Amino acid sequence: MAQGLQLAQRLTQSLVLSPQMQQSLALLQAPTLELKALVEQEMQQNPVLEEAPTPEADQAEKAKSEDGETMDAADPAEPPADVTFENDGEKTAEPADDFMAEFEKLAALDQEWRDHFAATNIPMRQSAEDEEKRQFMFDSIVAVTSLQETLLEQVRESRLTPEQRPIAEMIIGNIDDHGYLKTSLEELSTTTNTPVPKIEEVLKVVQTFDPSGVGARDLQECLMRQLERAGEADSIEYRIVRDYMEALGKRRIPEIARGLSLEVEDVQDAIRRIARLEPRPGRAYVTDSNQYILPEVFVHRVGDDFVVTTNNEQIPHLRISNTYKDLMAQSGNTAEVINYIREKIRAGKFLIKSLHQRQQTILNIGQEIVKRQRDFMEKGVAFLKPLTMVQVAEIVGVHETTVSRAVSGKYMQTPQGIFEMKYFFTAGIQTASGEGMSNTSVKDMISEMFKKEDPTKPLSDQEIVRMLQEKGIVIARRTVAKYRSELNILPSNLRKVY
Repeated sequence: MAQGLQLAQRLTQSLVLSPQMQQSLALLQAPTLELKALVEQEMQQNPVLEEAPTPEADQAEKAKSEDGETMDAADPAEPPADVTFENDGEKTAEPADDFMAEFEKLAALDQEWRDHFAATNIPMRQSAEDEEKRQFMFDSIVAVTSLQETLLEQVRESRLTPEQRPIAEMIIGNIDDHGYLKTSLEELSTTTNTPVPKIEEVLKVVQTFDPSGVGARDLQECLMRQLERAGEADSIEYRIVRDYMEALGKRRIPEIARGLSLEVEDVQDAIRRIARLEPRPGRAYVTDSNQYILPEVFVHRVGDDFVVTTNNEQIPHLRISNTYKDLMAQSGNTAEVINYIREKIRAGKFLIKSLHQRQQTILNIGQEIVKRQRDFMEKGVAFLKPLTMVQVAEIVGVHETTVSRAVSGKYMQTPQGIFEMKYFFTAGIQTASGEGMSNTSVKDMISEMFKKEDPTKPLSDQEIVRMLQEKGIVIARRTVAKYRSELNILPSNLRKVY
């Protein structure tokens, strides 16, 4: 058969997510703060959408509207009957071809609601004193000076020559946020065509800057520079850091004592003083990285039951603007205008419906979690039970991937504190009594055992296995070692205090 380019047709089947479905999944997966940003973006692109001023105003509109045209995105109750929602051919309300009749209903809003909306939408004016306080608050915000800026300021005040200052700026540019020089002198020499001795000479000057220990290439050099700055270059601490850094890291205290011809107690005292040094000189200049979260689900105890609610106050309450409803009802509009408004209103209704489905899905998942983790809600982490997303998906009536998207990055406020919703989904082991226990509960038990151990005789992994077996929990030693590593607990030989 001759080789060459050929044109052929082939019929295949494939699954493709529609833009509407992609939008719905994005809304479901987004946490509250991201969701508000997505909704604001949609409101900018869709002029027919507007946000209700307050949830109370939405409730007032529901009570006053005769046929329930208001569409509230945050209320997990059933959507209004006049909402048209299309998804791959499925229609949940009036047929789309009767569009003009639908908009006649939308235009026939109660005049009482219009008056109420006009009254509640009056902006509040701030007094001159309030404006002055607000401006003072913004003016009082102080920008945090970075480590690099601090070092560059010291370069300008140093004894470096004009030829050395560019080299110092290059060195500072390669110092990370922790204060360490992350590039070798050879690499700096290659990139700048500057001899290594000149770079090393400038580096020694940079290492005299504040904070103490900055510009070091490793932890050993960092600690040595701090001890030198403190005038302790002849101390026991300096000798330990200089000659026995590896043994110090592995806490081989008897070996260090023999090498220095000192008593173990003297070496322990020196190690305590070394521990007071700063292993990360740039720590004070690292900006605050605290992340603020808003719980999506709230669990409150009412009597003997737990009531689950969603955070509806932070979810935007959307509706179709009356202006465009009236515009559709007017005669004389061109077909282009009618089709444009019609598509925008359809897109707006789909967004409102998607927000409603998001809240309802999260609420259903939260209720099932609380139902299965009732012992946790009452007694704490030790009573957390094994739970998989498949189990919740079967009860809620969705796919397990939907559950995964719904709980991603979202938090639940419980009587035991605020937890990520994924925290409640954990594998488990079977105890001797046949009951299931989650891995998180086992980790919590192991952590408590290590906290209560004798520092002079730390517990080994095998001893932890034996103690768990006495409680009816059978796991392998390598599993204990894995959990210990996840808890950031050192092995027994490194935890021992002499």
